[in-house]
Amino acid sequence: MKKYDFDEIIDRTNTNAVKIEACRSMFGTSNVIPLWVADMDFRTPDFILDSIRKRCEHPILGYSVPPKDYFPSIMNWLKENHGWEVKKEWLGFMPGVVPGLSFAVQQFSAENDEIVIQPPVYFPFMHVVEKNNRKLIFNPLKEVEGKFQMNFEDLEKKITSKTKMLILCNPHNPGGRSWGKETLQQLAEICAKHHLIVVSDEIHADMTLPGNVHVPFASVSERAANISLTYMSPSKTFNIPALQTSYFIIPNEELRNGLKNFLDRSELDNGNIFAYLSTIAAYTEGKWWKMQMLDYVQGNIDFVIQFLQNEIPQIKPMKPEASFLIWLNCSDLGMNEEELFQFFVHKAGLGLNQGITFGPGGEQHLRLNVACPRSTLEKAMNQLKNAVRNL
Repeated sequence: MKKYDFDEIIDRTNTNAVKIEACRSMFGTSNVIPLWVADMDFRTPDFILDSIRKRCEHPILGYSVPPKDYFPSIMNWLKENHGWEVKKEWLGFMPGVVPGLSFAVQQFSAENDEIVIQPPVYFPFMHVVEKNNRKLIFNPLKEVEGKFQMNFEDLEKKITSKTKMLILCNPHNPGGRSWGKETLQQLAEICAKHHLIVVSDEIHADMTLPGNVHVPFASVSERAANISLTYMSPSKTFNIPALQTSYFIIPNEELRNGLKNFLDRSELDNGNIFAYLSTIAAYTEGKWWKMQMLDYVQGNIDFVIQFLQNEIPQIKPMKPEASFLIWLNCSDLGMNEEELFQFFVHKAGLGLNQGITFGPGGEQHLRLNVACPRSTLEKAMNQLKNAVRNL
C-alpha cells in the first residue's frame, strides 16, 4: 500500500485557485492564511492525474461519450462504501451539485412556490431558491449536546400548500453531521405526507470520518427513494472540484425523466472526458488514498479541538462526523459579526467563512477548513491564540 504525504506544502499561487486569488475581494487583504473555500491543499491523487495524462497522450480531444466503465464504477463504489445498490438507469451525469440544485428548483417548482432549507447550511442553498424567484422557508436546526438535530415540529408547522421541496444537506455543511437512518426516515415520512420533493446534496458522503457512517437519504425507505433526487461527486474526497464530476441518482422514473428533460433541453447532459476518467480512477483506485486522507483529516480535527479547549476556550468547536470543516462558535469573544470578521482577518491573519452567510443560527460563528498540512494549522492556531491574548 502506497503511503501518501499530506504534510507536503504545495504553493497554489499562480494556479487561479479561488482560495488564493479571491482573498483580497473576500477579506480586503491577501495577507491571511486561507482556510475558507472547501477544497483541499493536498496533492490530487496520482492515479487521477495519471488517468488524465494518459488520455492526453492521444492528440485529439474530441466529443466523447461516457466510457463503458463510468456508470459501473459509480454503482460499485456506492455498494461497497455505502451499502446502497443502485440501478444503472437511476444514474446520470450532472455539471455540478449546486447547478443541480438550481435545475431541480426550476424543473419541479414554479415562481413564488416555497422551498424549505435547514439553516445554518451551505449558502448556495439560499441562492438557488431566491435567484429563481421562489420563497425561502427556514426550518432551523437545533444544537443539542454539541450536535445539530432536525426540528420536525417546526417543519410541519411551516409546510403549506405552496411548499414543494426541501433541500437536504447530508452530511451537513457546515456542522459535519452525518444524519442517522431514523432521522432521515422521519424526514421522509413528513415530506412524503405533504408531497414534498427532497433534493439531497450528498457531496460529502465519502468524507465520513472514522467511526461514522454515511446513510444515503434515498436508501432509508421506499418512500424516501420515491420522493428524492440524490446528488453526489468524487470532487470533495479526491480534491478535483474543478473537473465538474457530479452525478445524480434518482430511483423515481417520473422525477428522473423530469430532470433529464431539463438537462436535455438546456444542453447540459454531457460531461467532459476528464470528468468521466477522473471519476473512474477515483472509484476504482481510490480506496487507500481515501482511508489515509480521512485519517489525516481526523488528526487535524483532533488537533484543532484540543488546541481550542486548552488555549482558547472562548471558541467552541462543533466536532464533525463528516467533512474537513469545523463550525466554530465564537460568541464568548463578545463581538458582533463585523467585529468578529475584522478580528480574524486583521488581528489573527486568518481567512475563514463568516457564519452569517449560512443563514439563521450562523451569527457569531465561523467555518474553518482543516484540509491542509498540519504545520499550516499549527501556525493558524498560534496566530489566533496570540490575537485572543492581546484583546
